[in-house]
Amino acid sequence: MTLEEEQAYAQLLQWQRRMQRHPSLLNRVARRVQARLNNLLPEKVHVAITATIKQMVQAVLFGSTYSTRLPVADMPLPEREIAVQTRIRHYRNAATAEGAITGAGGFFLGLADFPLLLGIKLKLLFDVAALYGHDVKDYSERLFLLYVFQLAFSSQHTRNDIYRRLADWENYRQTLPADVNAFDWRTFQQEYRDYIDLAKLAQLVPVIGAAVGAVANYRLLEQLGETAMNCYRLRYFAATNSTPANLPA
Repeated sequence: MTLEEEQAYAQLLQWQRRMQRHPSLLNRVARRVQARLNNLLPEKVHVAITATIKQMVQAVLFGSTYSTRLPVADMPLPEREIAVQTRIRHYRNAATAEGAITGAGGFFLGLADFPLLLGIKLKLLFDVAALYGHDVKDYSERLFLLYVFQLAFSSQHTRNDIYRRLADWENYRQTLPADVNAFDWRTFQQEYRDYIDLAKLAQLVPVIGAAVGAVANYRLLEQLGETAMNCYRLRYFAATNSTPANLPA
């Protein structure tokens, strides 16, 4: 194993420990408060939001399938990760600019940030998948991306569950439903919405909206990029069955 691979493995171990933490007291309180707020919404509102986000995500998933580069084959992990980090910076910069523009545009333009940012995030995931050598035309690979997205933007409680699925992906993928409509879209949209609500609501406030939008989008793309890299590192080291001699497996 090269020095760069050992460094990647060490970073993976640190990330895994964060993904497997038990929810803190603050996490548990926040989850209960958010659950109560969600319970105040009528069921028809939840159904409408779920359907809207589901349609948006599926539209991007279908469209990006045919616009994403071919999977990169026969490239060492360090070179892949240099390319991945370059793509993360590209999408992070685009999201930062988009957040600043929509944040400066007031309430109605701020609302446009949600679908625009969602599209940027999903397109980033498609590019990262291809750079790690995975073909997103494969249905199971697209579902993998959905779980990566959910892992990045969920409460610690849900994060623990999603992490266990991704850590054992080669076995878990055998149990995937044949229809993407069977995916738990309700949990997907609620966790995502709850995760970004506070940061993105402040973006709608006049004067500070541009700065808040830029910073929030920057951090959200950083979070997603780190999560995606480590999820694919999990698969890489599992497939090669390799661990550094001086680090635990």
